[in-house]
Amino acid sequence: MTPTEPAGAAAASAAVSAGVVRSAGIMSAALMLSRVAGLVRETIITQTFGATAQTDAYNLGFRLPNLTRDLFAEGALSSAFVPTFTEYLTGKGREEAARLVNLVGTGLILFVGALCAIGVLVAPWLVEAFGSGFHQVPGKYELAVHLTRIMFPFLLLVALAAQAMGVLNACNQFAVPAFASFFFNVASVSTGLFLGFVAGPAIGLSPIEGMAWGVVAGGAVQLLWQVPSLRAQGFSFRLAWDPSHPGLRHIARLMGPAILGSSAVQVNVLVNSHFASYIVDPVRGANGPVTWLGCAFRFMQLPLGLFGVAVASATLPAISRSLTTGNIDEFRRTLSRSLGVVFLLTLPSSIGLTVLSREVIAATYQGGAFTGYDTRQTASALMCYTVGLAGYAALKVLNPAFYALKDSRTPMLVSLSSIVVNFAAAKLLLGYTSLGHAGLALTTSIVTLSSFLIQFAILRERIGGVYGRDLRSSVIRVTAASLAMGAVVTICSLGFQTWLGDGKWAAIASLPASVVLGMAVFFWLCRVLNVPELETAISALPRPLRRLVAR
Repeated sequence: MTPTEPAGAAAASAAVSAGVVRSAGIMSAALMLSRVAGLVRETIITQTFGATAQTDAYNLGFRLPNLTRDLFAEGALSSAFVPTFTEYLTGKGREEAARLVNLVGTGLILFVGALCAIGVLVAPWLVEAFGSGFHQVPGKYELAVHLTRIMFPFLLLVALAAQAMGVLNACNQFAVPAFASFFFNVASVSTGLFLGFVAGPAIGLSPIEGMAWGVVAGGAVQLLWQVPSLRAQGFSFRLAWDPSHPGLRHIARLMGPAILGSSAVQVNVLVNSHFASYIVDPVRGANGPVTWLGCAFRFMQLPLGLFGVAVASATLPAISRSLTTGNIDEFRRTLSRSLGVVFLLTLPSSIGLTVLSREVIAATYQGGAFTGYDTRQTASALMCYTVGLAGYAALKVLNPAFYALKDSRTPMLVSLSSIVVNFAAAKLLLGYTSLGHAGLALTTSIVTLSSFLIQFAILRERIGGVYGRDLRSSVIRVTAASLAMGAVVTICSLGFQTWLGDGKWAAIASLPASVVLGMAVFFWLCRVLNVPELETAISALPRPLRRLVAR
């Protein structure tokens, strides 16, 4: 049943939702720079090394510790830490909140530091588990183990950076932590190139080893960038240890299930890397599929970070404050509007990336050792990943809502179930179809969408509704506008292909026209269809852009 709220309460919750969207807008702008920098980083790697054994080994070696980055920075740590920290900051004062920060930081150094050491020791078994097919190419498995060991300390640095992000977000500071990942990308690629190609020959580092050490340097910069803002908010880290502290114990109790609850997609990507390592491509042989999947998933991270992660990070402190003050109606309305904004932004992104998959991959990656064949294979994986984009982004909002309600069990059970289903589906797919690496991406998307629908149904029952009628109406309108936009963009793209061909420069020429035309059509149709979240999203734009759109 859809709840009804008084006019005054609706106005108050609308103000909270508008604040969430404005905060998400700030984060989206910063994350846009970060994701673009990340794509530049990936482009440099792919064009320098191509879809080769070195790139496959690097991608797997980076993905293992990077799994923890996604869990800590965009999942478990934020979901467990931010509601508890907000409760302390709101109800017990800044001094108690600062003590909690120190206790959690010390715990991370001890626990994650030990995890890093273990990861370095067991790297051969980790690579064996997720890339055993690398044995088909001499030296590929050994290189992956070596690169994994170099990059594992990145895990501790990014865990501490994620805690800093949570503190700043809870203090309504969103821009600085959002820019942190931008500086990670800039520092990692610049340091990697310097170590690999300038200093490397003199100190005995190969180019790919230099890129691996660049990842560690980028993690350090990502943490240090946030330290001045933490001090400005009155938080200076000091080692402290009190395992009986109720706040620390509460976060620790949430963290285990939260890690499992946030891990499904990333674990599924690792599982798919394992299966992809066995694929023998007719052109590339045993090299290529892992890199193609990695590049496609990296590109999907652009809209996911801009919209899903940004909205989720801005929503979590707001719904945590609503629960702290006992305002469940505000919680429901804020959650519903946040989901509406996520769908407004991700549904057209999904269709646009599907239609323009070849163009975006060619314009971004193609060149040097990354050929047109690699572009086509990566584009097919991207098309399949985008099927689950909206569900993946919505899960970024739903999971923290469960944790704010002090329910970490539900996301954990759904996540574990999805991992089992994905493993079985991927195994069957490779055994009985010829879809190859693209089919692995499609399996991940379908499982992700299913996980979202299950968690949404459970949460709706748990809190007595999420204004589902309004949300359903909005999704239908946005879907209609997105499909119409996709048809227009397809015609535009085909026109450019007929005129200029399907090479890299043709893709670079057609993309701006297709994207601008698609955005204009989508915006106009949303206005015609009276999509309510459109005005909320516009309010998050900088004032000059708001004036331009108003015209």
